[in-house]
Amino acid sequence: MPVIIPTELPAYDIMKNENIFVMNKNRAEGQDIRPLEIALVNLMPTKIETETQFVRLLSNSPIQINVEFVHTVTHKARNISESHMNNFYKNIKEIKYNKYDAMIITGAPVELMEYEEVDYWEEIKEILDFSLTNVTSTMYICWGAQAALYHFYKLQKKMLNAKIFGVFEHEKKHETCMLLNGFDDIFYVPHSRHTEVTKEDIKSVSELAILAESKDAGVHIATTDDYSKIFVMGHSEYDSLTLKNEYDRDVSQGKSINIPINYYPGNDPTKSPYVKWRSHANLLFKNWINIIYQETPFDINEIGGHR
Repeated sequence: MPVIIPTELPAYDIMKNENIFVMNKNRAEGQDIRPLEIALVNLMPTKIETETQFVRLLSNSPIQINVEFVHTVTHKARNISESHMNNFYKNIKEIKYNKYDAMIITGAPVELMEYEEVDYWEEIKEILDFSLTNVTSTMYICWGAQAALYHFYKLQKKMLNAKIFGVFEHEKKHETCMLLNGFDDIFYVPHSRHTEVTKEDIKSVSELAILAESKDAGVHIATTDDYSKIFVMGHSEYDSLTLKNEYDRDVSQGKSINIPINYYPGNDPTKSPYVKWRSHANLLFKNWINIIYQETPFDINEIGGHR
């Protein structure tokens, strides 16, 4: 939430120049408050785990948030009961007239396929277009980010020589970006993917700015100036055992898989993993919610009218 201080106070201009949220008393008294409406497009097969991870991060705010879960009907979820999906999820046809303050589109285990080969690709395109017109700010995660970069800017993903798998060191590349307020210069984020969109390709799009990257894992966050599109390549939402569960699953299935980098103490998978990313994950989502709160109209029906 913004700090309310007089505009004449020297700290007001200093913090405003640093893109820290400040507000004068007149604006604060004239504000109306309502819960934020956020849609979570859950493309992961581990529905409940993914729901819990994102809701946990969204709850780290004093602002009330209503979360609505969205799925693709052209792909039937196999690892969850039909009753769960019927009770808690809607599809794009059911929400196409709704407005949302924010949307999250998760990753999906389809990155080795061409986009057009994914059975729900046409539906994803519809959801992506919906995010432009009916949502104030959308955060696209991992494959969701790659798919959005392809759909909006025709940027192709590229196959990596080896899977990026583990917890990687990242460097903040923008000193005054609101999304990174309070971030350390160096911070950690989990990654788990076989493909990437290169830094050079992202930089070729004039409306995108790279906010954080890793020398080992590549670009982590890129965004438009107005934060309407936020592309996140890593998995800040992962809980402490997500990488372990993925590693153990692949080992049990006899798949070739490296021990996740910088995750287990002494690189020993028999030990409990370290969590090095939780504080920055919470800070990322807290900052995002604060941005949305400031930018979204009080009358939710006005969303999209300014674009």
